[in-house]
Amino acid sequence: MKLEIKKIGNSDGLLLPKELMQRLDLQRGQELYVTELAGGGLQLMPYDPDFEQTMEAADEVMDKYKDTLAALAK
Repeated sequence: MKLEIKKIGNSDGLLLPKELMQRLDLQRGQELYVTELAGGGLQLMPYDPDFEQTMEAADEVMDKYKDTLAALAK
């Protein structure tokens, strides 16, 4: 499905068609968590505070051990 980024007030945003909202069981005002994927894409998931804490902890570990992780990835 093709979506266009549009100006909304002083911000930019995506307008999701009603059919997509229904199919994904999304509600207006619901918060989503965005994850950047390695190939340049995005993944949207329902916001979960526990998941956010887990991702923050993972980011800290990856920052702290980035050299080690890069060596292991070879």
